[in-house]
Amino acid sequence: MRKEKISSAVIRRLPRYYRHLDDLYRTGMVRISSSALAKSMGLTASQIRQDLSCFGGFGQQGYGYNVKRLRSEVAEILGMNRDHTVLILGAGNLGRALIENFPFSANGFRLVAAFDVNPSLVGTRLGGVPIHHMDTLEEFLRDGPASVGVLTVPTRVAVESARRLFDGGVTGIWNFTNVELPEQEMPGVRVENVHFADSLLTLSYMISEETV
Repeated sequence: MRKEKISSAVIRRLPRYYRHLDDLYRTGMVRISSSALAKSMGLTASQIRQDLSCFGGFGQQGYGYNVKRLRSEVAEILGMNRDHTVLILGAGNLGRALIENFPFSANGFRLVAAFDVNPSLVGTRLGGVPIHHMDTLEEFLRDGPASVGVLTVPTRVAVESARRLFDGGVTGIWNFTNVELPEQEMPGVRVENVHFADSLLTLSYMISEETV
């Protein structure tokens, strides 16, 4: 039974659990103890048991975890079997890299279209994904609502683009624009911000501390 409130720290560890369990499953491992899982992930057994207990009981005393079952349970918790549909707004360098290289389908997402204003891109396909003009976004969403919008547009149109996704019924935004979106003005929409600079500067801090 899932608890009412799950901390963001636990939620952000779930994808890591899934990746690790998927690796174990692909090697043919059938079961693993919480202590062995903890050791391989650099966590503690109590942390793993506490995290997983937020969503129910998955292990057996004296047996541990069935790797295949736990992998499936974590995938279910993460919504990987819900056939989320994805649109990318902005098919420039970053958008193109995501279209051609990011494994959306392996993570339970179906990339159905991308949108741009560049006439040399509109009407073409990248990695099999059709590129539409941004002016047709509302019409596209009326015909087939999407779950997630990926923002890789220029910063000057980031907020406007997010609002258009919200108005079109999109409930999740993966934001690569480095612009803080007005989430309070888009009730019901969940935003996941990806700040490359923040990650790089965190690394800068860590290596700088080591040299002090």
